[in-house]
Amino acid sequence: MDLHWHRRDLRATDNRALSDTGRALPVFVLDDAILAHASPPRVAFMLDALDSLRSWYRERGGDLLVVRGDPAEELPRVARSCGADRVVWNRDYSGLAADRDAAVRDALDDAGVDHASANDAIFHPPGSITTNQGNHYSVFSYFWKKWRDRDKPAPYDAPEAGDVVDPRDAFDDPGVLTSSTDSGSLPSLADLGFDRPEADLPPAGHEVAVDLLEEFCADDVYRYADDRDYPAREGTSRLSPHLKFGTVGIRRVWAATDAAHADASDESERDSVVAFQRQLAWREFYAHVLDARPDVVTENYREYEHDVAWRDDEAELQAWKDGETGYPIVDAGMRQLRAEGWVNNRVRMIVASFFTKDLLLDWREGYDWYRRKLVDHDTANDVGGWQWAASTGTDAQPYFRIFNPATQCERHDPDGEYVRTYVPELRDVPPAKIHAWPTLDDAEREALAPDYPHPIVDHAERRERALATFEAARGDG
Repeated sequence: MDLHWHRRDLRATDNRALSDTGRALPVFVLDDAILAHASPPRVAFMLDALDSLRSWYRERGGDLLVVRGDPAEELPRVARSCGADRVVWNRDYSGLAADRDAAVRDALDDAGVDHASANDAIFHPPGSITTNQGNHYSVFSYFWKKWRDRDKPAPYDAPEAGDVVDPRDAFDDPGVLTSSTDSGSLPSLADLGFDRPEADLPPAGHEVAVDLLEEFCADDVYRYADDRDYPAREGTSRLSPHLKFGTVGIRRVWAATDAAHADASDESERDSVVAFQRQLAWREFYAHVLDARPDVVTENYREYEHDVAWRDDEAELQAWKDGETGYPIVDAGMRQLRAEGWVNNRVRMIVASFFTKDLLLDWREGYDWYRRKLVDHDTANDVGGWQWAASTGTDAQPYFRIFNPATQCERHDPDGEYVRTYVPELRDVPPAKIHAWPTLDDAEREALAPDYPHPIVDHAERRERALATFEAARGDG
């Protein structure tokens, strides 16, 4: 019998490490060192996903053992207590995960317990797609050319009912079992030291993820290339939290999109499917970067000759967090973040550009706020996205290309539908006035929407200041 250590793979179907076992006892470790970096939205979603996974196992005569503590202590203890042949798990690629896995391997070796790990969360692990010099890619287009041509394995089968072990049958010492296994309840958010999230979160679990995937591939994927840039259209898959926590396997996602590509009626639809698959490649690109450069979580990937002179303005930072900047699409995005724990990627780019260029605030502070509020926070993706906007990352937005938030609003929310959904003060304001809000005079703004704030900055002035700041960092002039 093996122990399968669940981490970011909260499913039994299309789970590579689990598929490599015979009989398996599934275990999840509530690791306080990891929880210290977590937030209420993600922990709430994780607990929901664990509850769904536990139900799946119970329906097949097994259960999910949940313990709390240091995995390097708990896994050897559990393995010895149940006589497990080995401990298996799927790899993660952050610096924190790598350090944790190394400690677990050492502890298992000391305890005389065999172990094995597998690549599961992404198709092609770090080190498998490199430049001719053997380095990781820092330009996505080159990475994409190799990534798209690599074979993508088929989904792995789920374990049979007889292969899933019930923890109550595995231990001679009942003290190994936790109250969550005995009582049938998982720890609450309060038990883990978290408040209830302010966001209204989506449901978790493998069945939910598969339903989302099937619905997306039946229709929206064929318009994804266009609709993804229009937040009011809801044209994205909403799979990001499920990919984050592994409630759906990446091979299952690829197989569904590959089938959709084969069923497409014309070249436009096929191109749209490929546009979605390209996003899967971006996810892996950033995982490779993080593995090669774990310091990018706190340090710029791209260094200038001099430090970028980020500003420190608490009032502007708070206005951004509260969605009170006076730039409608920025505020809509920030309010959606707090209300739902999720934001359309186009809007994420707009608010990050506003933060790092118009406000000239340090990307690390914006990243940290999103880390705390997003249900789908993924270190590699989010660091990559924030450094892209800040012009300090891999394949980043050039410092001189600065989004105009008013133009972005008009282009990507032409009818004002998205803004009106999340900024009720503007619900009765015509679209043209919403788009022009930053340039209206004070009297007209007061007449149209007296409860909505005036712009906290002038974009044209702040654009010039951002250009000068980055040119100084480059050593120009």
